[in-house]
Amino acid sequence: MYRLKVFLIVLVIAGCAVNPVTGERHLQFYGSDWENSVGAQMYAPMKQSEGGDFVLDPELTAYVQEVGDRLAQHARRKSEIDFEFSVINNSQPNAWALPGGKIVINRGLLTELNSEAELAAVLGHEIVHADAAHGARAQSKGVITQIGTVAGMIIAGTTLDSPAAREMGMLVPMVGAQLVTQKYGRDAEREADLYGMRYMAEAGYDAEGAVDLQETFVRLSEGRNQDWLSGLFASHPPSQERVENNRETENLLAAEGYEGGETGKSRWEEKTAYLRRVEPAYEYYGKAREAAAEGDWGTAQKQLNAAMKIEPRESLFLAMQGDIHAEKDKTRKALQSYDAAVAANDGFFYGWLRRGLANYELGNESAARRDLEHSVELMPTAQAHHALGQLDLKANRRASAMDHFRIAAQSQSPVGALAERDILEMELPEQAARYVAAQLAVNSKGEVWVQIGNQTRTPLDNIKYDYAWIDDSGQTRRGSGEMRGIIEGGKWAQEELNVRISGAGDINRRVQVQITSAELVE
Repeated sequence: MYRLKVFLIVLVIAGCAVNPVTGERHLQFYGSDWENSVGAQMYAPMKQSEGGDFVLDPELTAYVQEVGDRLAQHARRKSEIDFEFSVINNSQPNAWALPGGKIVINRGLLTELNSEAELAAVLGHEIVHADAAHGARAQSKGVITQIGTVAGMIIAGTTLDSPAAREMGMLVPMVGAQLVTQKYGRDAEREADLYGMRYMAEAGYDAEGAVDLQETFVRLSEGRNQDWLSGLFASHPPSQERVENNRETENLLAAEGYEGGETGKSRWEEKTAYLRRVEPAYEYYGKAREAAAEGDWGTAQKQLNAAMKIEPRESLFLAMQGDIHAEKDKTRKALQSYDAAVAANDGFFYGWLRRGLANYELGNESAARRDLEHSVELMPTAQAHHALGQLDLKANRRASAMDHFRIAAQSQSPVGALAERDILEMELPEQAARYVAAQLAVNSKGEVWVQIGNQTRTPLDNIKYDYAWIDDSGQTRRGSGEMRGIIEGGKWAQEELNVRISGAGDINRRVQVQITSAELVE
């Protein structure tokens, strides 16, 4: 423990850094190289997982990038960070920043803003999160937590198992997901509000836009359901306190000579005219998705028709039309819709994925492989890897099939469970002990029990085992057995062996057990 304490002290000393925004010292092990690397690696898959780039209005994205660049010129680490700004095709009001200045604002948040100054307030806030290395600092604190956990494991002599995977079968790297979904501490949020307003003022914007923005957030958060509030309001909770804090900062900046500034109201209205015109289409689309989730495909189609009447070019709408056809087993019609979705936005994974699955169902194996492989390049999913594994299995490429199945099985989704079953079908006959655990226990009477655990998610049956033991006379004896009944995934069962020994402490030296076979439950 003394060495561990010294190690932690050395880490803390080595990890102390000066906050480039506030000038204060803080704990940080990760430097700008790490931030830029993580941001660059996570940016594309995180955008894909959130809906992909909004491509129907490239001028809007250029406008957001222009405003972001204007603010980023006042970042304290502008020479170290390559700031980049994107608009994501997602109706949820949200914005986030990865380390290295990779910043996103959702289409759904843009529709709630009223001026360029409010946009500058959002982007300025996120720029400070990157500029002040809030993500890197949070990860650094996590390192200390992990070290403490390891120490606890050593002391207690235990092992911990915390599997984690995204729902929907997506395999986004967890570091990126944590960096986007983490809740910043109150100090980090105050810094982002305060210095975001300062960057706004230095860039020539009216800092009152940040006050207006927080008032808008407070208004939007009132009476909304939890699903709608997830995202921006989960990681950046609005409050009247933040409104008042921003108003105080506005007064402080005015006293420093930053009074007034641009609001950009007319320019905002010009640049967002298309977005505001098509906003009802996405409202219809949201209702279509809600109806589909409830299995009401008639209402889903009606709402989708209304959406497509307003904007027939939207890839999300075209893909959903394909999903409706697929749900009705109209696979060829679905394929046509997925063709249109890919043509509308070939940079988003979903159309490629769904077209690949449709081609697979229709027996178009070469087309299916092409589409699925491209979908994986854009966004790894359990669905694509599972289907690619099936294609490889048909082509007798067993090693490649196994690789795909293992990737898909990482997902805690129904497809992940299917992939695990495929793995078991390939390996269980020869490697049952890899998936079934066996251990021994002895009671006060010296009676030995075997405990068998199913380490998979799939029910197993006919689990057989061999065992050997040294009896009290020193003779080696052998036996075999079969666990009666089905063992569900993740469960254990036990039964008594026909073995008795004296001395419970001798059990592992005197008795051995080995799983020999198991079968999948049909």
